[in-house]
Amino acid sequence: MAATKGSVIVEQKPLTYRAAGVDIDTKMSAIGRSRERIRETFTPAVLGDVGGFGGLFRPDFSGMTDPVLVGSTDGVGTKIKVAAEAGIYDTVGQDLVNHCVNDILVQGARPLFFLDYIAMGRLVSEAVEGLISGLATACRENGCALLGGETAEMPGIYAAGDFDLAGTIVGVVDRPLLLDGAGVTPGDVLLGLASSGLHTNGYSLARKVFFERLRLRPDSLVPELGQTVAGALLAVHRSYLAPVLPLVESRSLKAMAHITGGGFRDNIPRVLPADVDAEVWMDSWDRPPLFRVIQEAGQIDDEEMLRVFNCGIGLVLVVGQESAAGVVAALARTGEKAVEIGRITQGTRTVRLKKRG
Repeated sequence: MAATKGSVIVEQKPLTYRAAGVDIDTKMSAIGRSRERIRETFTPAVLGDVGGFGGLFRPDFSGMTDPVLVGSTDGVGTKIKVAAEAGIYDTVGQDLVNHCVNDILVQGARPLFFLDYIAMGRLVSEAVEGLISGLATACRENGCALLGGETAEMPGIYAAGDFDLAGTIVGVVDRPLLLDGAGVTPGDVLLGLASSGLHTNGYSLARKVFFERLRLRPDSLVPELGQTVAGALLAVHRSYLAPVLPLVESRSLKAMAHITGGGFRDNIPRVLPADVDAEVWMDSWDRPPLFRVIQEAGQIDDEEMLRVFNCGIGLVLVVGQESAAGVVAALARTGEKAVEIGRITQGTRTVRLKKRG
């Protein structure tokens, strides 16, 4: 095929999608190699196979009196920049699922199925397979089917090496077990469960501290942490489903807050009635070394740290004062240590950060 440029004839080859930056074969091959990992997440409720236009799910709600579906959509944020720079992809896949599991768990729901969205500037098979592997691992561990997803190559939107990752989860809770915080009253106890690291929040600030202020690389060893920057920052966002769901089913909890973006100040009020406050004792737990390194290197004050990061507490349980000891004991039997980190007081749905006593 020829085109005219002035008086000169310029020979041009026929265009293809690959020439425009999209390689369909790479996408299909990567997904094909991930089929067995995806099938491993299937529960008896899944109908059909991998690759349909829509995922089919036939749940069994026969043991429930009034089933309520609970849905949530989220992403991993700029933690994906660390994953891309380190060339480690499976951990952020686990992060995404576990984050979403926790978001519906706080309302008492158990997960049913998960849908993912992966977008890249240029598809790299190892990256796609790593992400899907991580998604499948977390889905399997949470008893959640990886029901479907979308993998998109988007040159011109994302630079080569960049990607985005998001997902949607659907779960169910029997309405009598639904946690909406309506029963929270002054005197109730706040119990904190440990995080496994930064989880999936605060990475824009953490990256600025490690990569700009300290001038480190993902593979740089941080002596205070006993591991590399990537090892510390890519620690998987843990799921609280296994130790906490039995407490929901035994009606031992009044409310829960997943400490994500916005920290304690923004997340705890989401589960409080309008006439109470949460008093959080900042000195009631030991902050892991990672948070101390970030705070000292970034010269960040306590208020900012607790607004941005979980600071070592990833989930907050609200329980009646008379139930607190039993809940702590039940968690201990699962290997989970709960720490009393505050109380509910009369107020206006705000969080007050203070030292105990």
